[in-house]
Amino acid sequence: MSIATRTGDMGKTSLMYGRRVDKFDLRVETYGTVDELNAALGMARAQAELPLIKEELLLIQKQLVALMGELAVAPQDAERYAKDKYPKLQPEMLQHLDDLVARIEKEKITFDGWATPGASVASAALDVARTTCRRAERLVTQLATSNEVDLLVIKYLNRLSDLLWLMARYTETQLGAPPA
Repeated sequence: MSIATRTGDMGKTSLMYGRRVDKFDLRVETYGTVDELNAALGMARAQAELPLIKEELLLIQKQLVALMGELAVAPQDAERYAKDKYPKLQPEMLQHLDDLVARIEKEKITFDGWATPGASVASAALDVARTTCRRAERLVTQLATSNEVDLLVIKYLNRLSDLLWLMARYTETQLGAPPA
């Protein structure tokens, strides 16, 4: 089977379990933005020079696949999704982000006021991922106003964007890149 199915040629796409929606549907925009976030994290991981950052970004990317799956399911199919035992975000995943924030905050990180992205390629890639994460978070909160979205998803993205900012500053400090 070819990747070019042509089923989207008229501006429609399928959610999990086959429900057809417009490609501009908020749910599609939301999980599409999380997909962009995952790609931005991949770019940040490819640029990362610190093992801690590389390892944690890969773990987060894998968790985002579960998050995208959750978002790609219409509320009417949520029970089926759970029954089929697809992976979902778990509270311990959020706790891991919290623990990582605490761990990095214990390091001596240098910045003065709001950091201007671009002190290094690696930190700039993390800042791009952070801003993409914030956009995903805004879309998820918008989707949550009219659909069922697990509050854990909003918390996870909120914490992840904080973590990415911190990772960027940590990277700059560890690499000796002077903040702008």
